[in-house]
Amino acid sequence: MIELKKVTKKFDTGKAVLTAVDQVDLSIADGEIFGIIGYSGAGKSTLIRLLNGLEKPTSGTVEINGKVITSIKGGELRKARQKVSMIFQHFNLLWSRTVKENIEFPLEIAGVSKAQRGKRVQELIELVGLSGRENAYPSELSGGQKQRVGIARALANDPEVLLCDEATSALDPETTDAILDLLVDINKRLGLTIVLITHEMHVIRKICHRVAVMEGGRVVELGDVLNVFQSPKEEITKRFVAQVTDSGDSQETIKNLRELYPTGELVKLVFVGEQTEQPILTKLIRSHSVEVNIVQGNISHTQRGAYGTLILQLKGSPGEMEEALAFLHSEDVQTEVMHND
Repeated sequence: MIELKKVTKKFDTGKAVLTAVDQVDLSIADGEIFGIIGYSGAGKSTLIRLLNGLEKPTSGTVEINGKVITSIKGGELRKARQKVSMIFQHFNLLWSRTVKENIEFPLEIAGVSKAQRGKRVQELIELVGLSGRENAYPSELSGGQKQRVGIARALANDPEVLLCDEATSALDPETTDAILDLLVDINKRLGLTIVLITHEMHVIRKICHRVAVMEGGRVVELGDVLNVFQSPKEEITKRFVAQVTDSGDSQETIKNLRELYPTGELVKLVFVGEQTEQPILTKLIRSHSVEVNIVQGNISHTQRGAYGTLILQLKGSPGEMEEALAFLHSEDVQTEVMHND
């Protein structure tokens, strides 16, 4: 569906040449919800603009649905862009137009008849949950309702790809979750490919199938969201994962836990998928002569399954402790004895 090969984008500021995107290779599958996460300046906003042809790469190619966006021009490019829609952080609605008229706008530009426009707009209003608000103006809507209008407008021309540029950053947590649920529903109903950029790992965790982590214009980590949560490799990825897992493995946290639980060993367990539903601790307590105290833990849910972390205080003889850890390994549970560096 989407293929980026050795894509680089440089900007000449007059004083220096800034490399915003640096040798990026990405493949995004048809119907996938793909997340791109990074802090400010990582290059993610530039990357998403390369996907819809708003920016041309300095080198490399961008291919969408078999069309090399980087090599087409004029009418062919405009036609290709109609299949790649975008929603924005600040909604970008026309304030002098009603909800209905905002959604209708891209259909007017495309030359769709009035009768067809009316039918399509009503379908989209129902799809995004705005029935009864057709004649309201943007100033009369909440932030979440404005974003629903933006989503409906982006879907007007039946795109194959929906780009989301920090689409929930201006919303409160409850509204953010509602908009993310809507995007998942749209993805399932329409088979739409969704590419979103964000600096919030909660967004990635909740709806994405795969994620690319960007830093300094490069993709430094790429993979299935569940795998990235389970085994983040780069320090930046670990910081993002910690936003939502609160896994308790920072040195400060370990020090505090050690002060609270000075005896025995602190052991971090990682459960993935079906493991989160298994009575592994019950088995451990029943079959091994170790004292088990649950210190802290949580479970996060992703589109690919659940991911959980648990920190235990284990007490016992060295032999008993070794057997207990071996048992956990035999149950395919990741274990790590937590030490202060």
